[in-house]
Amino acid sequence: MTKVRFAPSPTGKLHVGNVRTAIFNYLFARKAGGQFLLRIDDTDVERSTQAFEDGIRADLTWLGISWDDTFKQSDRFDVYGQAAEKLKEMGLLYACYETGEELDRKRRLQMANGRPPVYDRAALSLTDEDKAALEAEGRKPHWRFKLSGNPVSWDDMVRGPVTIETSSLSDPILIREDGSYLYTLPSVVDDIDAGITHIIRGEDHTTNSGAQIEVFEALGGSAPQFGHQALLVGADGGKLSKRMGSLGIQELRDEDGLEPMAIMSLLAKIGTSDAVDAFADVDGLLEGFDLGKLSRSPARFDPEELKRVNAKLLHSMSYETAQPRLAALDADGGEAFWNAVRPNLEVLADAKAWAQLVAGPVTPVIEEADYAEAAARHLPEGELTGESWGEWTNALKEATGRKGKQLFMPLRLMLTGEPRGPEMAVLLPLLGRETVLKRLQGETA
Repeated sequence: MTKVRFAPSPTGKLHVGNVRTAIFNYLFARKAGGQFLLRIDDTDVERSTQAFEDGIRADLTWLGISWDDTFKQSDRFDVYGQAAEKLKEMGLLYACYETGEELDRKRRLQMANGRPPVYDRAALSLTDEDKAALEAEGRKPHWRFKLSGNPVSWDDMVRGPVTIETSSLSDPILIREDGSYLYTLPSVVDDIDAGITHIIRGEDHTTNSGAQIEVFEALGGSAPQFGHQALLVGADGGKLSKRMGSLGIQELRDEDGLEPMAIMSLLAKIGTSDAVDAFADVDGLLEGFDLGKLSRSPARFDPEELKRVNAKLLHSMSYETAQPRLAALDADGGEAFWNAVRPNLEVLADAKAWAQLVAGPVTPVIEEADYAEAAARHLPEGELTGESWGEWTNALKEATGRKGKQLFMPLRLMLTGEPRGPEMAVLLPLLGRETVLKRLQGETA
């Protein structure tokens, strides 16, 4: 069975960059009839918090991304310890005693001499006596995995054939001086134990995959199939990371009021050969989903495009779908009200302003009593419709000679009490003739 995982670290909030990875994994699993696993990578005990973990789960649930199984890495430290011991016994995990400053000096010296800054494996020549002397100084070892030096190749689901020359890489550190684990060892152990078949993630992990494949093989596992998608950049092609504070999922939901499927629709389609569109549900996204459609070029994320997708979703949303949320906003004016205002919404909360103006009470602002009287006289007879605003303002234009702002602004102030707001052509029939006349007469209605 196809099995994928999304593995966020609870050291911060979800943002559009890592959620895009979650979306690809989720759609891939659903398309294949497989399973989607949520793994909480909380090996960084000091920085990981329950609040961030709860936020991750809440954000995914709000987006409509559900998981078939979940676990936390902090519950599996004993399993990682067993794997580390196995690698030590095989001679593939070795102790190193250089400090960060010493390693930095080595790298600078190598680059100054025109050599790549690859770890020189000096620790492999240490005797037991050397190690004892270093530990007597108070040094504690960090542990590196010994790479084979051979090329590692795979057929990437996004990038095609990839080869990593491990001879050009430093042996990766798997365990820090304090005994805590870096990403690679726990991740590989978990992927083996969980039976992960495919790993879909950002292209910044491509080089790491060469080393991870060797760790998979050393521990007796088979490496999953890899797919490394291009990273998100801003609309201008610049780095997105500088703007992550405003692109967190929580902020997009709570502050910007965006729809979950607007975020899903955009992130699933940008950077692919498909056109971006507004999909009302995940099933619509599944129909054309294919990792092979992903471009090798960075995907440009434009917040303005996200707003357009969000508006398009609302413009086609049924009253039945919107009604419970309108009621929660105290903005449920009925199906006719919804059908009238939804083409003018950017976010659902905009409906509240329409509902308040329709239901009232509104205190009109009348600065010119004679113009208010003229407006009342020229109001079209009978039931007000979508054409009434145009008929009314044309009649007033002929009768008063007014045009532009002098014609329209006083009417807005008289009917809404505000200098700006929803489109008057849509608002007028919702108000109805009786309410319009009352407000033109200065009554709070």
